[in-house]
Amino acid sequence: MTEKTKQPPAWIVKLKARWGITSTFQVVIILVVFACTGFSVLYAEEIIFRLLGIEEGKSWWLALILFLLITLPLYNLLLLVYGFIFGQFRFFWNFEKRFFGRLFNLFKKKSSRS
Repeated sequence: MTEKTKQPPAWIVKLKARWGITSTFQVVIILVVFACTGFSVLYAEEIIFRLLGIEEGKSWWLALILFLLITLPLYNLLLLVYGFIFGQFRFFWNFEKRFFGRLFNLFKKKSSRS
């Protein structure tokens, strides 16, 4: 008897198709990069807020502004750093270009409606 080759779960197949990759291992590495980036940003945000004296639950508007000005760019930078460390820099560089392209197109569409 020949042993069947095991097929990856459907969600992995969908991610491979969406991201244009062929390896299940690459999907796992990309998900690890996203996880590492998220945890790192949460840790860094806590340190930054503590250094700036922003207490949890107070000054929510200041925390929101700092989140937008510091945390979001930090997330994008760390995504590229972890992508490089895990050998997926090209994927994340293209991911960032698509993300910022969509973001700027969103602003462009809103300003052209005015």
